[in-house]
Amino acid sequence: MKNWILGGIAAAAISASGAIAQNAPFGTDDDAAYAALLWDVMQSSKLVGDGMIQALPYEGIEPHGMMLETFYTTATIKGHTGDLIVKRNYGPAGVSADEVLSDPGKHLGAVTVMFRREKGFDADNQDWFWVKYLPDGTLDKNPKGMRLAGRVAKGADAGCIACHSGEDDYVFTTNATLNAMK
Repeated sequence: MKNWILGGIAAAAISASGAIAQNAPFGTDDDAAYAALLWDVMQSSKLVGDGMIQALPYEGIEPHGMMLETFYTTATIKGHTGDLIVKRNYGPAGVSADEVLSDPGKHLGAVTVMFRREKGFDADNQDWFWVKYLPDGTLDKNPKGMRLAGRVAKGADAGCIACHSGEDDYVFTTNATLNAMK
């Protein structure tokens, strides 16, 4: 009887954690599938993966890398064309631009991406889709194990949306008008 009760409690806990994950504002299976499509488009455009184009890295800050490369373009996913910002995050602390240029694969820690989805995706946050990939294209996870794709940290005090919402366009590194904002 005791084992049956403990088993029931464990099943309830697993069921409850599944319900929480299903209601999460990010990291869902749909978010992960969309992020995979986005990775494929970026790979085809040589923004990520083997043979990726390079730019002159510049000094960065946390939570991104100590050296960064940022690319602004557009991409089309499922018939929707939106603004695409790809930021390559390099480290560790103290890494130089020359070191990154000579061996980017050795220093690439993550690729963080903002892609402006169709109107209505997340009107509260200008319809940005947020993703943090590991260098091989798999999704990074937060300490709770949630995949970092979709409306990352929506409603939280920290995270992608919380940090970037302090800017009118959610973008810190340029004052240029992005295509979708015209």
